[in-house]
Amino acid sequence: MKLEHVNYIYSQGTAYEKQALKDICLEFPDGEFIGIIGHTGSGKSTLIQHLNGLIKATSGALYYDGKNIYETGYPMKELRSQVGLVFQYPEHQLFEVDVLKDVCFGPKNQGLSEEECIKRAKEALRLVGLKEKYHNQSPFELSGGQKRRAAIAGVLAMHPKILVLDEPTAGLDPKGRDEILDQIAKLHKETEITVVLVSHSMEDVAKYVDRIIVMNHAQVMYNGTPKEVFRHYRELEAVGLAAPQVTYIMQELKKKGMPVSGDVTTIEEAADEIMKAVHIR
Repeated sequence: MKLEHVNYIYSQGTAYEKQALKDICLEFPDGEFIGIIGHTGSGKSTLIQHLNGLIKATSGALYYDGKNIYETGYPMKELRSQVGLVFQYPEHQLFEVDVLKDVCFGPKNQGLSEEECIKRAKEALRLVGLKEKYHNQSPFELSGGQKRRAAIAGVLAMHPKILVLDEPTAGLDPKGRDEILDQIAKLHKETEITVVLVSHSMEDVAKYVDRIIVMNHAQVMYNGTPKEVFRHYRELEAVGLAAPQVTYIMQELKKKGMPVSGDVTTIEEAADEIMKAVHIR
């Protein structure tokens, strides 16, 4: 997927006109795990709603499989089955009498047989770690984290090539958050689909993603690996963001004269650096 000079203006031509995306040029390569961060109002949610055609760009082009989705006659329904979007609090979209039926809903709308729908639903529930004992339960009897898994499974059952998750851990406790993100990381490894994760947690994106896109005032501020992006922690602070806490700790240790790298973004990396430094001494 590729975005070329995408602009989006809300309420164009009115007193409430606001540019939400400005000259966005991005690529989402197959199989990559991408994080999108930015303060509230930076354009994150608007950007991801363009990825499956929910919002149409005011100008620019968006290519999927080499075709511009804004061309006349482009099969938008097909795009939406290939690019699965999971909104914040997706459990609000659960409505069927049991979990299995709910997860079957997407494949059923794709015109698949009942047998194929059930097969896909069971596989999707396995991928999100929701055990078989929950399949025949009402989705409303599940815990918050389990509902979130069921909702994600509903998108996965459609076999998307790109999975877009908008704050998938919002409202969950730390244990539930870690479980969901570990499951998404496992899913990414098992299926090799492209995963796009929107998050407010610097720790989460540093731990899980290959590349980070930083949005600021409707534009791409940074686009690189976690190390490359969080190297600019001072600039990120200036726009209301930050680096993971461990990055600050390592920067302080470096200032105190300990021979450690300041480009550390995870606890595991920090532990390795500190052990090396202690060994050197």
